[in-house]
Amino acid sequence: MAARIGLVKQLNCVLLNTKLSVLSAGVRRCSALSYSESHKEFTSKRVRRKFIDFFKEGHEHRVVSSSPVRPRGDPSLLFVNAGMNQFKPILLGCPDPRSEMASYRRVVNSQKCVCAGGKHNDLEDVGKDVYHHTFFEMLGNWSFGDYFKVEACAMAWQLLTEEYGIPADLLYVSYFSGDVANGLPADEETRQIWLSMGVRPDHVLPFGMKDNFWEMGETGPCGPCTEIHYDHVGNRNASSLVNADSPDVVEIWNLVFMQYNREVSGSLRPLPQCSVDTGMGLERLVTILQGKRSNYDTDLFTPLLTAIHQCSKAPAYQGRTGETDVGQVDMAYRVVADHIRTLSVCIADGVYPGMTGAELVLRRILRRAVRFSTEVLQAPEGSLASLVPTVAHILGDAYPELHTESERIMDLINQNEAQFLSSLKQGRRVIDRTLSNMDKDLAVFPASVAWSLHRNLGFPLDLIDLMLEEKGKMVDKKEMAVLEDEYERLRSQPEEDDEDRVDQLDLHSLAELQSQGVPHTDDSPKYCYSLGTDGKYVFQPCRASVLALYCDGSLVSEVSEGHRCGVILDQTSFYAEQGGQAHDQGYFTKDGLQDVLFPVKSVRLAGGYVVHQVTAAETLRTGDQVQLNLDEANRMGCMVKHTATHVLNFALRELLGPSVSQRGSHCTANRLRFDFSVKVQWLSGCLGDLMISKTFNTCVFACLKGSLSVSELQQVEEFVQNIIRQNAEVYVEEIPLSKAKQIMGLRTIDEVYPDPVRVVSVAVPVSDLLNSNSSEQASVELCCGTHLLRTGAIRDFVIVSERQMVKGISRIIAITGDEAKKARETAQDVQEELESLAVQVGAASSLSIPAAQRLSKEVGLLMNVVDITPIPQWQRRELQTRLKAMQKTSNNTIRKLEIKEAALKAKELLVKHSNKPVVVDLIHTDSISVLMKTVLQLSKSTPDSMVMLLSHLQLSGKVLCACQVPKGSASGSALKWAHSVCARLGGNADGSTDVAKGEGKAAKLTDITDILHWAEEFAQNKIRKAS
Repeated sequence: MAARIGLVKQLNCVLLNTKLSVLSAGVRRCSALSYSESHKEFTSKRVRRKFIDFFKEGHEHRVVSSSPVRPRGDPSLLFVNAGMNQFKPILLGCPDPRSEMASYRRVVNSQKCVCAGGKHNDLEDVGKDVYHHTFFEMLGNWSFGDYFKVEACAMAWQLLTEEYGIPADLLYVSYFSGDVANGLPADEETRQIWLSMGVRPDHVLPFGMKDNFWEMGETGPCGPCTEIHYDHVGNRNASSLVNADSPDVVEIWNLVFMQYNREVSGSLRPLPQCSVDTGMGLERLVTILQGKRSNYDTDLFTPLLTAIHQCSKAPAYQGRTGETDVGQVDMAYRVVADHIRTLSVCIADGVYPGMTGAELVLRRILRRAVRFSTEVLQAPEGSLASLVPTVAHILGDAYPELHTESERIMDLINQNEAQFLSSLKQGRRVIDRTLSNMDKDLAVFPASVAWSLHRNLGFPLDLIDLMLEEKGKMVDKKEMAVLEDEYERLRSQPEEDDEDRVDQLDLHSLAELQSQGVPHTDDSPKYCYSLGTDGKYVFQPCRASVLALYCDGSLVSEVSEGHRCGVILDQTSFYAEQGGQAHDQGYFTKDGLQDVLFPVKSVRLAGGYVVHQVTAAETLRTGDQVQLNLDEANRMGCMVKHTATHVLNFALRELLGPSVSQRGSHCTANRLRFDFSVKVQWLSGCLGDLMISKTFNTCVFACLKGSLSVSELQQVEEFVQNIIRQNAEVYVEEIPLSKAKQIMGLRTIDEVYPDPVRVVSVAVPVSDLLNSNSSEQASVELCCGTHLLRTGAIRDFVIVSERQMVKGISRIIAITGDEAKKARETAQDVQEELESLAVQVGAASSLSIPAAQRLSKEVGLLMNVVDITPIPQWQRRELQTRLKAMQKTSNNTIRKLEIKEAALKAKELLVKHSNKPVVVDLIHTDSISVLMKTVLQLSKSTPDSMVMLLSHLQLSGKVLCACQVPKGSASGSALKWAHSVCARLGGNADGSTDVAKGEGKAAKLTDITDILHWAEEFAQNKIRKAS
C-alpha cells in the first residue's frame, strides 16, 4: 500500500510538471478526417524538429547526432537498425569513462536506420505495400539511469496529444502482461501510469513476450515495453485491431523499460541501473500528422515520385498495390524511391556496393532499384543517380553529408548501374544454359543456380523470379530456404573462439567492480618508454597489484592453476587493442615465483578496466603483486607500423589532395593495413565517369579514384622515405577534445574519442599547431596508440599491396624495417631473372616446340612468383606488365612454330592421301595444338575430305585425336566421329559438327593400327549412307 501511495505521489508530481491537459480537459473525441484536415502544416522537417526541441528545451535532453549507418565496432550488425545501437556501450555498462558518452543521462536524436540483410530484412517486401522501407529515421529519447516509466509515459503522451495535437481517443497503449515461463509478473506499474493519466481502460491493453517484451539479442539488457498505437479510422473501439497486423491500427511509438539482463543461461537478472529506450518511426508519424494512409504520400517521398515520373516513360504514380497495380508500375515507383534514399545515405556514410557484408546488401539494393527503374519504369540509364539531389533536398537539413557527398554518391551509382546492366546479359545466359540442360517438362528451376545468381552476380531474388516466370519456370522455394538458412548460419557464427571471449566483462561484473570501489586501470605506463644513448628504446618496468579476477562470467577472489581468467590490475604497461593497433604480448610473474610465467593471451578494454587474459600457471589471488614483462620486440613492431601508418596517411593526402579519407586501419608487429578513398576533380588524365544530373541539367566533373598508378605508388613510398630519413620527432600532447578539433589539417575518422584526447603529430609540435604558429603541413591525428619518438626507427617502408576492396575504397598493405629491405632485394633478384628470360624469349624462334613450351612455362612460373612474393607494389606492376608482354611473345612464337611444323606434316600427308574422301592417319607430335593445326591445313587443301589424325604418346600411352569434316556435309558430325573413336580408347571428345578433338589411351601400337582402320571404316559408312 505504501509503495502504491508513493507511486501516485510521484505520478502527480510529474503530471503537474508536464502540465498534461488531458487530466483537466478530459479525453477529446475527434474523427480522423477532421484531425487530418487541421494538421496540413506539419511538414516532415517540422515534425522532426518539434520532436528534438520538445525533449531538448522542455526536458533537458542532450541532442546527439545520428551515428553513421555502419555500426561502430559491432560485428553483430550489418547496419544500424535502431536508435539504441550507438548507445550499446552505455547499456552494456562499458563506455569509455573518458568519453563524452559516459556522461550521457538524457539523450534525444533522430537516427538513420537501414533494415536490410540479416535478421532485420525488409528488402524483398519493399514496394509491395505502402509502409515497408529499407531506410527509415528513428526518433528516440533515452534515459540512462535517470528517469524511468512515469516520466517516459508522461512525456510521450504530452508530445503526441498536445504538441502534435493527436486526439487521445485515436491512441491505444499496450503493456506487458507477464510471462510465467520466465517468472515475470505483469507490468502493472505501467498500466496504472496510463490509467492515472486519463487513458480509457479499454484503450490500455495487455500483451505477452512477443509484442511487449524487448530484448537486444540472445543475451544482454532487456525489459517490458509499452507501445502507443494509432487508429486511422476513429469513432469506434479498435482495441481488437491492436497488434493484429491491421493497416488501420498501427504502432507509432515503443517505450522500452530496460530493467533486466538476459544471461547466457537464459535466466533474467535485474540490471544494476535501469534505462529507457524509446523509438518512433518518423515516416509513420509524418503519415499520421499529414493525414495520409501511405508513407509514400507524404513530403518525404512525393518529391522523389515526381522526379521519377519526370525521368521515366511510366504513367504518374497512383499508389496502387497488389492485383490493381497492373505491371507493377506503382510498386516500381516505391522501390526506386525507397532504395535511392538508402543508397544515398549509405554511400554518404562510407558504405559502398561490394561483395561482402553490408556492401553486398547495398549492391543488391542498388541492382534491385536499377531493375525496376530500367525494366519496369523504362527510365534511361543514369536516371537513378539523377534522383540524389532530390534526396539531399528532402533529408539534407538533418543530414548535411548528403549535400557534401552528392557527387560521390552519383558517381558510384552510375558506375555500379552500368556494371549491373552488363551482368544482366551474363545472368540471362546462365538461366538459358541451365534451362537447355533441364527436362522441358520440369517446372522447378534449381535453387543452387538461382542462389549463385543472387550471391555472385548480385541479382535480386524477385528479379530472378520474374525472369523465370517469363519462361514458365519457378525456383525451388524449399531448396532456396535451406540455402538462405545455411548462409545466415555461417554469417552469424562468431569469429572469436572461447579463449577470446573469456575476458569480456558483462555489465553486472562492471557494476560490481564499481560498487566495490575498484578504480579504473591506470594504463599510462604503456606510454613510459624512452630512447637510450645507444639509440634503442628503453621500456620502463611495471609492477602492479591484482585488483580483480574474472572467470567463467563472475568475479572471483582466486583462480587455480590451468584456468583461464581475466586479470584486472591497478596499473599496466600493456596496450589494450583499440584504435587500429593490436594488443601487446608478454607475461606476468608473481612475487616469489619469478620462474613461473603467466602468458598474456590478449588485452582488452572494458568500461575503463584493462582486462589481461591469462591462463593461470599457479594459483592467482586478488592482492597478489606481479611484475609485467612486455614483449618489447612485438611492441616495437606495433609502434613502428602505427607511426608509419600516420606518415602514410599524410603522404596520401599531400600527394592526392585533401579529399583523401581514411576508411580504416590496423597495425600489428608484422605489417600495417590502411583503407582509404579519394575523390578527385575531373582533370586531364583523370579516369572516371562524367555524371549528368537530369534534375538540374548540370555536369558534375568529379570521379572516385581507382587504384594508384605506378608513379603514384613510387611517389608515396618516396614521400614516406623522406620523413624516415629526416628522423623527424613525433610529438604527443593530451588536450581537450574541443580544442583538438580546431587544429587545421587534423585527420579524424568516425570514432568515439575520449575527452581529453591525445594528439599525435610528426615533425611539428602540437603546441605550434594549436597556436597556428607553423605554416608547415604536418601529419596530425587524434590517436590513443603507442608511437615512435622519432621516425628514423621505421628504417625502411615498402607498399607490398594496393588494390580496390570495393569501388572507390583502396587498401594498402605495407611493411617496414628488415622486411622492407628484403622485399627490395627480392624485387632486384626477380628483375635480373626477368632480364635473363627476356633474352631467351627474344631468341625462341630458333628453338624446338618442346623447348619453346618449356621457356613459356618458366615465364608463367615467374609471373606466379611476382604475384605472391612480397616486393614493392610499383615494381610488381611493372614486372607484371613486362611478363605479360613476354608471355604473349612466347605464345606467338610457339604458335608460329606449330604452324610451321603443321604445314610440313600436312604437306607430307597431302602427298600420301591425295584426293581421298576419307583421310585417317597417325603422326608424331605431343601437342594437341599442332595436331589440330595439321588437320585444319590438310582440310584446307582437301576441302571435300573427312580428315582425322591421331598421335600416340608412347611413354604415357595417351592418344590425341583431331578431326574435321566438310562444312554442311551430310556425311556426319566431326564431334560424333571423334567421340566414337575416343570412346573406344576409353576417353572422350568435345567440339562441334565441323571440328572436334579428344583423347584416349592405347597400350600398344597395334591398338592404334586397329583404331585407325575402325575410324576410317566409320567415316566410309557415313559417306555410303549419305549417298
